[in-house]
Amino acid sequence: MRMMHFGLAAIGIVACAGLAFAEDAASPSNEATTVGKVSTPPPEPTPIKSTDGKYLDKEGNPTFNITADGTVDWFTYSGFRHYHSECHVCHGPYGEGSSYAPALKDSVKDMSYGDFLTTVANGRKNVTSSTENVMPAFGHNLNVACHIDDLYIYLRARSTGALGRVRPANHEGKPVAAALQENSCMDQR
Repeated sequence: MRMMHFGLAAIGIVACAGLAFAEDAASPSNEATTVGKVSTPPPEPTPIKSTDGKYLDKEGNPTFNITADGTVDWFTYSGFRHYHSECHVCHGPYGEGSSYAPALKDSVKDMSYGDFLTTVANGRKNVTSSTENVMPAFGHNLNVACHIDDLYIYLRARSTGALGRVRPANHEGKPVAAALQENSCMDQR
C-alpha cells in the first residue's frame, strides 16, 4: 500500500504535520456497502525498526514494542491514555466493545492502518435493515487526531493479546520528536 504523508489539513486542521493517510482514502459511505467490508489485514505487528522512538512493522506501519519485563513503548502508553480519554465511552474499556459500539481490539485485527486512519478521521456509517451504527468523524478533535498513531498502536497491542486489560505499569520516556509533533499539532487550537 502506498502511503502519503501530509498534514492534518487533509482532515480539517491546518498546518499540523506528521499523520499518514492512505492515498485512496474514501469518504464514509451512507450505504450498507460498508457492512462486512474487510480491508487487507495489517501485517504481523513485530517491530522491525524504530524511528524517533516509534516502532514500525515490516510494512512501515506503527506498532508496539513491549519488553520482557512488561515495559511498553511511549506510543503504546500514550495510546492507552488517549483511548481511555476519548474512545472508551462508546467502545468500552480496553477496546473490548460495548452494547453501543464494537470491540476495537477485534476490529483492528482485520483493518489496515490506512483504513483505521480514514475511519477515525472521517467516521463511518454501517446501515442494515435492522441497525444503523454511526461512528462520528474525529478528524477535527485534536485530542484524537494528534494521537491517532498512538491509538492505533495501543489497539494493535490489545488485538494481539500482547497487552492485557491493564494500565501499563512501566513505559519508555517520551521521545523528543513525539513531544515536538504533539506541541505543533495541539497548537492548532
